[in-house]
Amino acid sequence: MTGGYDGHQTETADVATTNDLKNGMTLNIDGNLWTVVEFQHVKPGKGGAFVRSKLKNVMTGKVVDRTFNAGVKVDVANVDKRDMQYLYREGDDYVFMDMTDYDQPHVPAATVGETANYLLEEQMVTIAFNDGVPLYVDLPAAVELTVSSTDPGLQGDRSTGGTKPAKLETGAEIAVPLFISTGEKIKVDTRTGTYLGRA
Repeated sequence: MTGGYDGHQTETADVATTNDLKNGMTLNIDGNLWTVVEFQHVKPGKGGAFVRSKLKNVMTGKVVDRTFNAGVKVDVANVDKRDMQYLYREGDDYVFMDMTDYDQPHVPAATVGETANYLLEEQMVTIAFNDGVPLYVDLPAAVELTVSSTDPGLQGDRSTGGTKPAKLETGAEIAVPLFISTGEKIKVDTRTGTYLGRA
């Protein structure tokens, strides 16, 4: 790859050892892709050193604990992270566009998953690919969305810190403070679906 940032970050290194593990690295284990969530090198008084790790299955989101002997070879998956803009939904697919080469990959709804709750047209996201297959869609940590409907709050409720359900323009439903009204733009944490404040 030539110098300069072009919206693509590629992790390449086909074989590494457990000494090279980094958080966020994607490993290919038994034909499945796993992202390293956390790891710890352990050197016991007796016996060989080992690495205790938490791995997250890229496709299912399942997290498992796995222990490797130190220095063992691991297959690092070639993951290409590309910055994309969400265009529109077509059937069961979401269509995105790479702003650098105008490539328009179709990403299945199953891959988009919960991310769809916070996805608006023209939203910028990062999509990870492995050999051209989309693995997952990463949103910014917080997005701004408009409340499409919520019950009117009761005056005088501001101090109680209560919440009420609100439907967002994407169709997702979250809990918001009682003083938020329909039509307001709010900030939402995309990882937890929690209200962060008015936009």
